Amino acid sequence: MGEFELIRRHFQHPLRRSSVALGNGDDCALLAPAPGMQLAVSTDMLVAGRHFLPDVDPEALGHKALAVNLSDLAAMGARPLACTLALALPAADDAWLAAFARGLLGLADAHRCALVGGDTTAGPLNLCLTVFGEVPPGRAARRDAGRVGDDVYVSGTLGDARLALEGLLGHWPVPPRVLARTRARLERPTPRVALGLALQGQIHACADVSDGLLGDLGHILAASRLGAELDVPALLASAAVSDDVRALPPERAWTCVLAGGDDYELVFTAPPDARARVQAAAQAAATPVTRIGRLCPARPGEAAVRLLDAQQRPLEPPAGAQLGGFDHFG
Repeated sequence: MGEFELIRRHFQHPLRRSSVALGNGDDCALLAPAPGMQLAVSTDMLVAGRHFLPDVDPEALGHKALAVNLSDLAAMGARPLACTLALALPAADDAWLAAFARGLLGLADAHRCALVGGDTTAGPLNLCLTVFGEVPPGRAARRDAGRVGDDVYVSGTLGDARLALEGLLGHWPVPPRVLARTRARLERPTPRVALGLALQGQIHACADVSDGLLGDLGHILAASRLGAELDVPALLASAAVSDDVRALPPERAWTCVLAGGDDYELVFTAPPDARARVQAAAQAAATPVTRIGRLCPARPGEAAVRLLDAQQRPLEPPAGAQLGGFDHFG
């Protein structure tokens, strides 16, 4: 099977929408965002052995490859329009490609995100997707828009993906039923696009949780030049933590919740007077959100995120907790 037959057979996407003036098959795709909208663009790369395990189900991999990109659009409050795929393959395995395309295009259809082009080549397995979305001017939830006094929220639950990864790598003993539940969160994350759209105009700053809560909240703090205070016992006891993660020894629970990564939830800030509107948006998007802390002025010489107990006193992590966020070159 040659390159162009591979594309025709597996990646000729029939989805049509008004924002796509010309899809794949030419030198360039032509996109036409709605009048007055800004274009939101993001690229993510997934490398075999770095971002996914060699035995991953190809359908799940296709889903995740697009999901992690849609998550970036969700964090900006942008509506998906289209995507491109650059794919390096060790071999043109028809069955593998069919499953991969099924996962990718199934999620693309669910979000009306047209696959409009890309590239294929022979080489070590590597996936690079670029997504395009639209957002009204001034309505994107930028990382630099946090304000002192803002509440800090997270969507969904944190730490399940890290628990699955540690189990799959054999680092921690994880019961089969727990592994099955958490592996789905690792390999088939749900991009919070509906929540990002529902929160549009209600929140200040936002990021998706791809590298761990502390790391991704830290990006907001660095851009906004602020600090944050988190009530860790309340967070660990809240709906933002699943029973599977809560049952772990304390140092592992802290690791999963605060530095787990791969959750693809949203961490965002909003003024206290928006609490009812935030909860209404969460209900409209059928995605729970949990208030976990607040933004405060940065304190020179101190960590950007202060971990506090229920009495608002500084709290030391349990011995063995690993709280460093993921860094490709760290």
